[in-house]
Amino acid sequence: MKRTLIFALPLVLTIALFALFASQINRDPDLLPSALMNKPAPEFTLQPVEGHDQPGFSSADLKGQLSLVNVWASWCVPCREEHEFLMRLAERDDIKLFGINYNDQPENARDFLRKLGNPFDAVGDDRNRRVSLEWGVYGVPESYLVNKDGVIVYKHTGPMSEDSFQNKVLPAIAKALEAQEAS
Repeated sequence: MKRTLIFALPLVLTIALFALFASQINRDPDLLPSALMNKPAPEFTLQPVEGHDQPGFSSADLKGQLSLVNVWASWCVPCREEHEFLMRLAERDDIKLFGINYNDQPENARDFLRKLGNPFDAVGDDRNRRVSLEWGVYGVPESYLVNKDGVIVYKHTGPMSEDSFQNKVLPAIAKALEAQEAS
């Protein structure tokens, strides 16, 4: 009896761990907490992507208008999937888009933007991931909505889909613009 229990215990623990991991596969990525929510964006300065014709940017550039900061990389497959939604946001006049190129080679970042289009008003190079860590980035892609006062008011974790774009991102932008007009 004891011998059976000793052999069964690892199997039971393995099944329990598998069940735990399986239950997390479809969790809502927006449930990941952000310690920076409703706080000023971190102070930073990012140089431009080497050889790219756009400037880098800093935390000072995020003040004065509604901004979306998107953390992306050329090697990130979900970043490619969400890119069409960033291109759609770039058509709007009421929001500026900033890109943080995460842990990427400059030539790959330039090629990504040349092939898929460049939605960003400025792109900063974060090859050492220091600025991304200050923002609390878990992984790419992630997007942060920053109000005109430089305060983070919304975080979107993971790639935007049509559903999340329509039901989360656009309503967050509308809410931030409404609050901006009211102040």
